[in-house]
Amino acid sequence: MVRDALIADCIRGEPRAEEELYRALHPLMMSICTRYERNRQDAAARMNQGFLKVLRNLHKRKPDVPFEPWVRRIMINTVIDGFRKDRSRRTTETLDMPEDTTGSSDVNEYLQHMEAEAFADLLHRVPPMSRNVFNLFAIDGFSHAEIAGQLGISEGTSKWHVAHARTILQRAIAQLALNNVHLVKP
Repeated sequence: MVRDALIADCIRGEPRAEEELYRALHPLMMSICTRYERNRQDAAARMNQGFLKVLRNLHKRKPDVPFEPWVRRIMINTVIDGFRKDRSRRTTETLDMPEDTTGSSDVNEYLQHMEAEAFADLLHRVPPMSRNVFNLFAIDGFSHAEIAGQLGISEGTSKWHVAHARTILQRAIAQLALNNVHLVKP
């Protein structure tokens, strides 16, 4: 939990307070960024961009808004802004709906019990755009309408990306099950 005094010191621009805030927020910020970025270096770069936005906007935060959710929202928006600016990161995918959408509830149930690191490894098998939309929808709780507005895509395309990600995850989980790999906490 970040103290109000630390936030006040950061608003005044005190470097030691900013460093302490960075250390306190690092796990939260990095966990968000590594869900969206394929490699740790890109995730760290995105995290640093987001932290600068946090510092620049601390004075605008309303005291009644919980701090960690406010930071989480800034980090997610930073990731989304990065996707908009760096369109070359998006992969071109056909917009045909996957035919096999059975078992998605089984995948969701399995994912709830999966260890975070194992899930992150599986999620990185999904193409970047589908992975990002899946993260926004399934993990961060955005609606398809919100995702469409943020990323400049249609709601149908957002739904397709979630279905596409689930299909890839289902196949990966099935393959791991065939190989008898245990990813679920006992």
